[in-house]
Amino acid sequence: MKNKNEGRAFCARKQASGFTLIELMIVVAIIGILASIAYPSYTQYVLRANRAEAKAVLTETAQFMERYFTTNGTYKDGALLSNVSPKGASGGAIKYNISFSVVPTATVFTLQAAPSGAQANDSCGTLTLSNTGVQTPATTGCW
Repeated sequence: MKNKNEGRAFCARKQASGFTLIELMIVVAIIGILASIAYPSYTQYVLRANRAEAKAVLTETAQFMERYFTTNGTYKDGALLSNVSPKGASGGAIKYNISFSVVPTATVFTLQAAPSGAQANDSCGTLTLSNTGVQTPATTGCW
């Protein structure tokens, strides 16, 4: 005759295997909470990184314009190094459109970077840089 405890041990082992639905739902809820915290931080990081790229293009173009002025004595007929940011991007990869806000004169130029696509959600909006070094917007963190 078999021992009574053998049958109970078999049943106990059978019940202990796997995860319960409640345990699985708790794990899914925890992952959802973590994702809801992390995703906004990630999107803000992406916006800041794209803005930094546009600022680099504006600064590089302003330096080119200063070299042009030194050589020619005028900003007139100066050109953009790139009309998009990041350089060489096309289609949906364009984050900013780079242009002169007004046509350069003999003594003045102002560059602008207008957000495009998903970057349009950036709170800083259009970035500008003039020949005197004035940067807008003056909001903390934009420049």
